[in-house]
Amino acid sequence: MRIEYVKVVPDVYRAMMCLEHQVEKSGLESPLLDLIKLRASQINGCAYCIDMHSKDARARGETEQRLYELDAWRESPFYTEREQAALAWTEALTLVTNGHVPNGVYEEARKQFTDVARSWTNYCGERSFTGGKNPLLCPRVFKREFKK
Repeated sequence: MRIEYVKVVPDVYRAMMCLEHQVEKSGLESPLLDLIKLRASQINGCAYCIDMHSKDARARGETEQRLYELDAWRESPFYTEREQAALAWTEALTLVTNGHVPNGVYEEARKQFTDVARSWTNYCGERSFTGGKNPLLCPRVFKREFKK
């Protein structure tokens, strides 16, 4: 292990775990959160996180076909409009250094996330959490063994 964040910055680690707990009880569907986490991890290039999130998604019933197609979700017929909006928003936030979030992406995400009163905020919280967690868990920083 390169850096033991729990020991070095325990308050930061606890805060991130509290954010994850809040997102999990937010009302957003677990399959959607799995896709968000996996797609952000793909973009960030974190092999450990991709492995972890794909296994979590499979354990919750996600299909192999949808997992394999995730990297090309725009051309795939296997995702709902809600999932597509979430994936577009995930990519825009993850790649925000490439420019601002396009208005069309924002409007579609806002339209899709009005069913749960706090879902929009919780969704943004999930993206913030995954974006912040990837550098902590990425093998470049935090060396972990993969489980087969």
